Amino acid sequence: MTTEEAGMSLSNAEIVRAAFDAYREQDRAAADRLLAEDLVFTSPQDDHIDKAAYLERCFPTADRFAFQELLAVAETGAEGVFILYEYELRTGGRHRNTEYHTVRDGRIVEIQVFFGGAVRAG
Repeated sequence: MTTEEAGMSLSNAEIVRAAFDAYREQDRAAADRLLAEDLVFTSPQDDHIDKAAYLERCFPTADRFAFQELLAVAETGAEGVFILYEYELRTGGRHRNTEYHTVRDGRIVEIQVFFGGAVRAG
């Protein structure tokens, strides 16, 4: 069921924010509702994996973060949403990543992750 079918009229940015929150909170049911069945996920470690592989490999990794915070969310065109977030690993080190999400019919159909470098203090 899409967010539209559920009676929710969310912007693409709100859908991406909700998916980010679902990941941080490890809310698999919410993530499943927000991700299209034909989701394609790509990162420097994962090359065009499907939804099942994403939920198995990537989704359960939130516990490795001491914190994770969205810094910017920007809609681009009719379907695109860029996000910039900062995080600190429990093992140490603070980093920033950028992601580009494609949203269609109220669900995320593609996520492209671009790993950033370490954040340096002051």
